[in-house]
Amino acid sequence: MAMEIGNAPCSWGVEFADDPRNPPWLQVLDECAAAGYRGIELGPVGYMPEDAEILRDALAQRDLTLIGGVVFRPFHDPDKWDDVLDGSVRTCKALKAHGADHLVLIDSISERRAPTAGRADEAVQMDQAEWSAYVDRIRTIAKMGAEEYGLTVGMHAHAAGFMDFEPELERLLDEVDEDILKICFDTGHHSYAGFDPVAFMKRNIGRISYMHFKDIDPVVKADVIANQTGFYDACAQGIFCNLGDGDVDFPAVRQILLDAGFDGWCTVEQDCDPQGDTLPMADAKANRTYLESIGF
Repeated sequence: MAMEIGNAPCSWGVEFADDPRNPPWLQVLDECAAAGYRGIELGPVGYMPEDAEILRDALAQRDLTLIGGVVFRPFHDPDKWDDVLDGSVRTCKALKAHGADHLVLIDSISERRAPTAGRADEAVQMDQAEWSAYVDRIRTIAKMGAEEYGLTVGMHAHAAGFMDFEPELERLLDEVDEDILKICFDTGHHSYAGFDPVAFMKRNIGRISYMHFKDIDPVVKADVIANQTGFYDACAQGIFCNLGDGDVDFPAVRQILLDAGFDGWCTVEQDCDPQGDTLPMADAKANRTYLESIGF
């Protein structure tokens, strides 16, 4: 397949399956398809039906492919291992049932890291013992996803967690075998963290298995970093702007992917407040139009 463009429930504000502010899952599927996308992520497991037949029929009716799913859980907290494992197993089973390829691992937001999102020089660091145990937990889930379920597993750096900044991601990749762990590269989170997404892609394109397209408003970024604004408040302030309106060089991103012969899904993720002032359907259409305008 050539590069395909999908979207994800987080573009409609869906971050947690049990958030009462979430829009209905069928509405998200309807609007994703109507905006011109032919693929969608699972969202947090439990948001969409875990009954495979129900979800399979709903996807088919809208000509949507299930691309993959995200495990957004506290890998950094050893006391929450049961929660991480539960989310991981359920997500793997759902993806396998629908023939989806991509399992994405994200260390969720830590209270110790939240104030220093985007501020690498000030962020608290794990000691060696804590880091080693953290890596082992990530390795365990990656190995399960790759070897037991046949999925392509990618690590996704995320603001305000312990896998936020470029040196942490590169350190992890040095310590976990590439056969079980690749990169789900998010352009926006890399910029939010204070690093150059294009430069990182050039160095690491061979290990990138899946792309998340996200853009960053540089004015909002400067403000939320200066004020130590929390991640979800930053989302509500519009840090993740429409593609092409921020500081990510998407034409350069496209060229790197083309030069590397990248063959697979690139998924738009525009995290937003589910009850904020954003219009997810309008943004989804605008993002698809922009990507088409630069050749995607």
